[in-house]
Amino acid sequence: MSDTAARWSTRPAALGALAAGGGVLLVAAVAAVPDAVGRALVGAAGLLALAMAAFAARQRPRLEVLPGDTGIAATRLTGRREYPRSALTRVRIVQYPRLGRRVPMLEIDVVDPSTGSEGLLIFGRWELGTDPRDVFDVLAARGLVPE
Repeated sequence: MSDTAARWSTRPAALGALAAGGGVLLVAAVAAVPDAVGRALVGAAGLLALAMAAFAARQRPRLEVLPGDTGIAATRLTGRREYPRSALTRVRIVQYPRLGRRVPMLEIDVVDPSTGSEGLLIFGRWELGTDPRDVFDVLAARGLVPE
């Protein structure tokens, strides 16, 4: 068992860049786009980028190992959910095709301890801030990958 904290979330620099990009789009919508429809579209894109940055900041840390390696916690928009080791039914890396290449994603099958319902948590590089394979290795080393 390890007592060092293991937590993963979107990198702060990425959130800052996304928020700054959204702000730039909003300024561009007002200053540089001459027609009303274009202003509305660019403004909507800017607001969407700002909302995405806010949602990602709200969900920090996205995935965390509980103290004493007793389970994991996942933070969603609705709040933080903790899953004990017994609630983890499968943890694996799956390669999904994206933009002409295969991208690793961490999939965690869970049984919600409060309701007994099954769920699937999927994390990519954006949510974890690192390669999902590295996170899988940490979870495996801490005994959180069921056989």
